[in-house]
Amino acid sequence: MEYRQHNQPGCGGCLLIIGLLLLVTGGAPALFNFLGFIFFSGLFGILLLVAAFWGFSYYVRQRVSTYESAQTESHKRFVYLLVHILVKIAQADGHFTRAELNTIIRFFQQSLRYNQDQMYWVKQLIKDARDADMSMDQLLEEFRSSFAYEPRLILLELVYQIIYTKQPPVESELETARRIAAFLQISAYDQRTFEAKYKYHQYREATSGVAADERYYGVLGLEPGADFAAIKKAYRKLSMQYHPDKVAHLGDEFKGVAEEKMKEINAAYDYFRRKFE
Repeated sequence: MEYRQHNQPGCGGCLLIIGLLLLVTGGAPALFNFLGFIFFSGLFGILLLVAAFWGFSYYVRQRVSTYESAQTESHKRFVYLLVHILVKIAQADGHFTRAELNTIIRFFQQSLRYNQDQMYWVKQLIKDARDADMSMDQLLEEFRSSFAYEPRLILLELVYQIIYTKQPPVESELETARRIAAFLQISAYDQRTFEAKYKYHQYREATSGVAADERYYGVLGLEPGADFAAIKKAYRKLSMQYHPDKVAHLGDEFKGVAEEKMKEINAAYDYFRRKFE
């Protein structure tokens, strides 16, 4: 039989001993006074914890309200819908796990570089989204009617980005991303661009050879082997779509997403330009 280590006695044993000593030395009045002190001290501690919790909740709500009041309606609506759509994707299997919650939170912290006030806001939006009864179709319909094509591309970019934080990505979530693209009336070419880009994401550090070709063709939404004329055409099209000024009204973080996308597009074009010269 395996020996089991005995834990040291907790405070309950100490209190019992103290109570017996008081009963023996001071009688029942001393014991009742002691029990009254313990009761009211515990009650005070509970009230203190409740007050601290309420105070922190009030502080968070105040910070969220202050941040929201400084944002444009477009920015607030974009993030609201983005969070709700990401939560719906996570809930697609009927569960919303802590791992999925942490993935969404890390996404805003690391990919969008949200500060503490912004994260208070996002966490409140996540809480609201978990309890909301809007369907994915209702959310997408509102997004499609509220935003032009370029912001829809940014949304799909972010959806793919968070899906691919899981390796390998979940096929059901990839299917959801494709359905989102179709619902938002994003062209098959643009949807293929996203999927190809993240499919070859593991080749990010490659600078030559077949791996680099596949990755850069994916960034431009082209099948491997496309000629330079097709590359130039794709480059011009993507450069117009992802110009940062077209999404500046969504907020600096989403303008930054467009800027990063432009860097990738330029890098792909420069790679093929050098190759075909």
